[in-house]
Amino acid sequence: MGKKSSQTIARTVYGKTTTTNPYVISKTDNNGTTSEFIEGTAVDSINKFVNNNVNRLLSEYLNPTLNSVTNQAKLNSFMNTLNNSSALAFENNIINPLSRRNMIRSSQATNMYSNLAQNNANQIANYAQNLISESQKDTATMLYNLMLLYMNGYNIMNDTQKQSLATSQGNSTKSGSNGNSSLTGSDITQLANQLAVQAAMMAAVI
Repeated sequence: MGKKSSQTIARTVYGKTTTTNPYVISKTDNNGTTSEFIEGTAVDSINKFVNNNVNRLLSEYLNPTLNSVTNQAKLNSFMNTLNNSSALAFENNIINPLSRRNMIRSSQATNMYSNLAQNNANQIANYAQNLISESQKDTATMLYNLMLLYMNGYNIMNDTQKQSLATSQGNSTKSGSNGNSSLTGSDITQLANQLAVQAAMMAAVI
């Protein structure tokens, strides 16, 4: 038959701590630390924007296209400006002066307009090719800048967690509880010796 001995088990209890800054709130207790971005702040908005749009931006980077909203806006603006300015300059500088001098026939004017349209089409095609190339670079720059901002947010969160944990550790306390322990090595040896002596005595009596 063995015996049990009582001993005190020490346990650290972390103080409940809430640490905040303009962007993150961290809470620490004896179960650990939880952190989250404060709703509506700049860091929270950046975090949500990147999470919601990174797949689209990566697709635009890998597969640049004129169909994106930005490229369509740039292309339409270029086409409208080119067509309006070239038509106006053509009329004022060539057609009207020649017409006033009766130096142009309708067939000649038609050919001139046709040449103008072809020239504009060539310029638009060149612009579109350059636009696709430049848009890939622009998207890469945007992704790079967004990821920097995104990681800055998590650096802020990491620092806030560390502060919360450090404060909680500083406010920690020690608690003790009684527990039962098994026999020690010396206890077992002593008991074995006693049993051996008892067995020898019983054998001698028999």
